Parts: sequence; structure tokens; C-alpha cells
Amino acid sequence: MATILVIDDEKNMRWALSQALSADGHRVLTADDGRDGLEQYAEHQPDLVVLDVKMPGLNGMEVLKKLKELDKTLPVLMITAHGTIDNAIEAMKIGADDYITKPFELETVRATIARTLKLASLTREVGLLRQEMQAADIIGESPQFMAVMELVAKVAPSPATVLIEGESGTGKELVAKAIHRQSPRSEGPFIGVNCGALPENLLESELFGHEKGAFTGAVNRKPGRFERADGGTLFLDEVGELPPATQVRLLRVLQERELERVGGTETIPVNVRVVTATNRNLAEMVAAGEFREDLFYRLNVVPIHVPPLRERKADIPLLTEHFIGKYCAELGKPALKVTDEVLAVFSGYRWPGNIRELENVLERAVILAGGSELSTDLLPQELFARKAAVHADFELPEQGVNLEELEKSLLVQALQKTDGNKTRAANLLGISRHTLLYRLSKYDLKDD
Repeated sequence: MATILVIDDEKNMRWALSQALSADGHRVLTADDGRDGLEQYAEHQPDLVVLDVKMPGLNGMEVLKKLKELDKTLPVLMITAHGTIDNAIEAMKIGADDYITKPFELETVRATIARTLKLASLTREVGLLRQEMQAADIIGESPQFMAVMELVAKVAPSPATVLIEGESGTGKELVAKAIHRQSPRSEGPFIGVNCGALPENLLESELFGHEKGAFTGAVNRKPGRFERADGGTLFLDEVGELPPATQVRLLRVLQERELERVGGTETIPVNVRVVTATNRNLAEMVAAGEFREDLFYRLNVVPIHVPPLRERKADIPLLTEHFIGKYCAELGKPALKVTDEVLAVFSGYRWPGNIRELENVLERAVILAGGSELSTDLLPQELFARKAAVHADFELPEQGVNLEELEKSLLVQALQKTDGNKTRAANLLGISRHTLLYRLSKYDLKDD
């Protein structure tokens, strides 16, 4: 239950609220004026404040402002007399979460407080999750990104096997770690292995372990990644690269929840949640006979598709800010301002290497930057060359085009892709901002 501070100059009101809320299991503190209320807040740091609008001395509005200066996330419920609703509305603008008018039923107060506490709890959870995601380089606010995070939040508490699909550099391992951190196994180990980075003769030993003398060089018994991940999560990256024999052994471990080390006969139980990732189309590999169908269905219980950066370009400014801050801090440099021209180049580029490529570009730019601004001359030429190549590939169709309609369509698309930023839109089209404004006016196009 919560600690609730009631600030009201009416003794009977304090007593009634204290009795009702204590009966609900809350710890209730009371104060008879604004100054006492602020002192109580500083000493006890309550979870919620119930505050009367009209009080002698410091009135409720003044107390609310001071509370919000101390903690803008603190939930505050205002009490106001009937006929003074304007005060309550003004309090909501300042930061109050809700209000109740006198006279009121205690059940109404109880329900409002329960709802406010629940909302505050959810808000804190979202804030903590966002901080955790940023610390792990999982950054974004686009609809595509949020859809992935919502799916992560739903699947993480379950024991289900997850298959993360997406191009190289999209952050599949970061998504796997987010699943682990939000799962009941978060206190256990997170063990990863890249199935495409190990030769076939070593892969089974890495996954399942080996006994002493199992093969040349096996001078000691070695536990595999499955055993090391016991009680936690095993992340198999590039699972599509598994050779057929290893696919068979993996399927058995997933079905039986036990394994035998290479060269051993002892059956070892394992308690592991398996999360896999691939940049290949496993369904097509199954159809081509390159991947076991039964293993595919065992891995593909909950698929999560991580979109490429070109499909979530709204996240580029956030990612750019994050990586610049990261590398400026690492290199001991002052924060760099990113120009609109840089963001326009980023928006016009297709990012075949996805987030990993963006991070590399920004690390290089921070290293080379000599001033306070990150400008286009710090960017690699391929970002400009790729854009030029796209333009060069355009061919006039046999039936021809309506040039005016084509130009209008391109103007609208450029503004949509840049969320109305005219400088970046002009850069996408290879024209000046003045020319863009002239053509918008010419065609009477609204840019809102």
C-alpha cells in the first residue's frame, strides 16, 4: 500500500480521510497547513498528496507549485469546494492529477486515489523501462519501434521461445536482452552465441559442452552454453547458420529439456529459455530443405520482426542524439550540435547497415569534429553517393509522366518524410529552402 499525505486545514476532513484511507491499508500522514505539509513531504516522501485548494497562509495552489518543483512526477489530488471548479482546472494546468469537489462520498475519494496511484505506478514503470532501454542503446519512439517494445513486454514474462527476425545491424541482440531483463529469469545469466561465427566442429562443443578426451584438444571437461545459461536465457544469434546435425541436437534439447555433452553419456537437465535471431528467411529455408521444419516451428513460437532503420526514420534524430552523447562522453568532448543538413542527409540515406552503420558514422564524426557542431563535412561520402545513385536509377516510363503532378507529389512526400521540416525536405529534393517555399506556393500546397 501507499503512503498518503493529506494537507487540509479542516480537522474533521483530515480525520475522515485518514480513517477511510487507513482502512484501505494505506499509511496516512496529515498536515493542517501548507508549511507543515511541505515539511511532512520533505521528511516522509509520500507516494501521493491530497491537497485542499483553500487554506490560510500558503494556499493549495502555492503548495502544489512547490511540490511540483521538488518532484514533478508526484501525484497530487486536489480538493475544492463546489463553485470553485476554476481553481481546480488551474491546478490541473500546474500539474495536479485530478480533483474532487466538496461535498463528496468517501467511496469516490477511495476510487479516485486508487486510480491515481495505479496510473502513477504505470508511469514510473514506463519511465524506468525507457531509462533501461536507453542505457542498453534501445532507442526510439516511432510506431514501428513501439510496436516491437509492446510485443517484448507481452512475451517477456512467459517461458515461450522467441524468434527475432531482422536485417543485420537492426539491434536483434538488444531486443533479446530486453526480453531477458523483463522476464522472471532476469536474475539469471544471459548467454549468447553467434551460430555463424564458429566452425561446425566446434559449434556443438560450445553449445552442449564436451567431456575430457572427446576429441583432440579436449584436455578437460567443459560445460557448454546451455549449462552456463541454466536458470537464465540462451540467445542463439544467426540460428539459420546451424548445420543439419546441430539442428537435430538442438531440437532434442528443446523438446526434452536435457542434453548430453559431446563424448559423454550422462544426461544433464537444463532449465533455459531460448531466444533466437536470424537475418535470413527461415520459412524459405524450410521450403528449400535447408532448415528442419520441426525445429522451425519449435523456435517460431513468438516471432518478433525488428524493422530496418529505413522503415523507422522518425527515430534517427533520437538515435543520433544518443550516440553523439555517448561518444562525446567517452572521448571527453563537449556536446555537439547536429545541423538540420546532417539530419536531412541521414533521412535521405537508406542505411543498409542499419543502426550499427549509423552508430559507426557518428562515432567517426565525433572523433573528427573540431568545433561545437556536427556538420555534413564530417560525414563519409558514401552517404551522399548512395543518394545520388538512387536518383540516377530513375527511368522515364514509356507512357510518359505528368511533370507537374510528379513535382507536386515529390514535394508532399518530402514534407511527410521530414515531418514538415522545410530545410530537410529541400535537402531531400536537392533544392534550396527558398526554391521549396516558392514551389509550395506555386502549387498552393499546405505543408501542415
